Amino acid sequence: MSPEVAMPFSTVLRRAARLGLKLASGLSFVAPLLTRVTLGYAFFLTGRGKLADLDQFSGFLNELGVPFAAAQAPFVAGLELVGGICLVLGLLTRLMGAGLAGTMVVALLTADKETFLSAWLPTGDVGPLDVAPWVFLLLLTWLVLYGPGRLSLDALLGKWLRLGSEAPASR
Repeated sequence: MSPEVAMPFSTVLRRAARLGLKLASGLSFVAPLLTRVTLGYAFFLTGRGKLADLDQFSGFLNELGVPFAAAQAPFVAGLELVGGICLVLGLLTRLMGAGLAGTMVVALLTADKETFLSAWLPTGDVGPLDVAPWVFLLLLTWLVLYGPGRLSLDALLGKWLRLGSEAPASR
């Protein structure tokens, strides 16, 4: 390729790359928004269901060997309900995400332990992404570490409190 042809091609390529990066940056709010809304709604539904039948949920936790099941059942159900609502709104995202991530760790260590462990075997039909608590834990970890995004109440509160560009929710 002659230098005359290579120069315009590299210029076009550079402009296309800049445009792509600018577009991706402008749409970067979409990933945390969709993640928050999807996870939040799922946790809201499970929390509501568990609160509707606390005795059954408490019995389930007791069968799993979770200590103080009767006390933990309303706490976990409430955390899922309130935490889910907060995730949808992008309010206290990191705090609620961390709490909900804790419930996913407990689920992986108890109710889903066998499925989770066998999902990592190369001989099975089920993989790690087929285990819902693992997927939820991954997404919650991402939200805890990277924040709720620009389109969230956390970001709005960060601006109102003048936390500046260092605000965790400003990403």
